[in-house]
Amino acid sequence: MNAAGLWQGQADPPLSAAGRAQARRLAGALRLAELEAVVSSDLARARETAAILGDALGLAPAAEPGLRELDVGAWSGLGHAEIARLWPDEYARFRAGCEETRPGGGETRRELRARVVAALRAVAARWPGRRVAVVFHSGAIRSVAPHAKLGHAEGLWLDAAGLSACEDVPRRASGEAA
Repeated sequence: MNAAGLWQGQADPPLSAAGRAQARRLAGALRLAELEAVVSSDLARARETAAILGDALGLAPAAEPGLRELDVGAWSGLGHAEIARLWPDEYARFRAGCEETRPGGGETRRELRARVVAALRAVAARWPGRRVAVVFHSGAIRSVAPHAKLGHAEGLWLDAAGLSACEDVPRRASGEAA
């Protein structure tokens, strides 16, 4: 969801001016992290964030399509109220945390989690034992770290060894923001 409260999913808008400023602040905070690589989703907003980080850290970002946000299909570009009005049952199931609901005909949370875990494992295999900044999206992050409470352009430290537990991540609690 963007700053205007609209679901983006895999739509590919550029990073906003506010997003660029957030990425520059994050780059400053990461200068002492001894990162060895920057990897991002291949969506424009993540690639641009990674480019800002890479420029500040002297690293060339790599793109990983598996880190894309949840595909929300026809919900992309719509707000919560409109989605709830047009797809009330599907929206209620999704908000309740149903793993098999396809928002707007897109992908399920289970499919998202499998895709993101595979992508993170590929990143870990490509840079074994290295510190890597991975730039991706809130829904994709919550698929592997469901209790993470992140704002825009904030960091979360994950150890690659923890990826083995990602297949058994429990569903989110009913009522938690999507």
